[in-house]
Amino acid sequence: MHRSVLEGAGVSRSQQLSRGPKVFMNVLIVKLGATGDVVRTTPLLGRLDDQITWLTAAKNTVLLENLTDNLRCFSWEKRQLVPDIRYDLIINLEDTLDVGLYLKTLQTTQLFGAYVNSQNNLRYTNDSRRWFDLSLISAYGREQADKVKLKNRRTYQELVFDGLGFRFGGEPYLLPAAIETGLSGDVAIAADAGPIWPMKKWAYYEALKHRLEGRGLTVNVLPERPSLLEHLSDVRNHRCLVGGDSLPMHLALGTATRCVTLFNCTSPWEIHDYGIQTKIVSPLLEEFFYKRGYDNRATTAITVDEVLGAVMTQLEAASQVANRITVK
Repeated sequence: MHRSVLEGAGVSRSQQLSRGPKVFMNVLIVKLGATGDVVRTTPLLGRLDDQITWLTAAKNTVLLENLTDNLRCFSWEKRQLVPDIRYDLIINLEDTLDVGLYLKTLQTTQLFGAYVNSQNNLRYTNDSRRWFDLSLISAYGREQADKVKLKNRRTYQELVFDGLGFRFGGEPYLLPAAIETGLSGDVAIAADAGPIWPMKKWAYYEALKHRLEGRGLTVNVLPERPSLLEHLSDVRNHRCLVGGDSLPMHLALGTATRCVTLFNCTSPWEIHDYGIQTKIVSPLLEEFFYKRGYDNRATTAITVDEVLGAVMTQLEAASQVANRITVK
């Protein structure tokens, strides 16, 4: 592959991309993980036509393969299979050196996002600063980036779309068909948070489950599954999902499943709610904003009563929608 010139790649895409009709071009999207971040990037597919190639982590390929007729998906581990062509646009939403170095081997007319300069330092294009100013590679440094992130009130999609010259209009997530598991019920609980953000895990899921079941509701704690497509089925087959800022939340938003989401340490404002999400924000959010350690106070600041009330309201809304559909 020929090396492209990425220095000075910050020319505004708004001069080249229309805010109206879809754009026809060869595009490479680089978004490896986390899986929830991959899912929330799929609305871009509704605004880009012609041939789109997506480079992602191997575990995420099942969510992208055959998603649209014009999309080809390759895992990072098989990046040598990425077509050796000149791309009209590369959208790089990763902030790691290895990805930046790889992109220097590709030919592109325009780059949006992170890149490696001639000194092998990570930088990002000027038109992508709305998002990357809030990131780990922010030109302002991590501490200042978190302060700006706390004040930000625009969603991820708005920040990325705007940088690309689009206007986000609520374009939906795109998801593949699920693999049916048979697990269903009224409320699904997504209790896991993972090792990176342990304070995402609320302390009272078991108490909430007990109180919901006391009202005669069927409540399931989401199990681990060998396939993301089975996990997708588990979420979709419930009337409401309760959990933190995590992959199940994104799967709920992508399947029109009502959800109650607890924000203990991450930004509630970056999530577009699609009119089906209730956000419960911790009163201690600012103190623990994007902190990766653990403090019990962060996981106990939101009360069971508050979450219970939000879930019952969402279930009532789901019932009203179902009744309207039945009447029709």
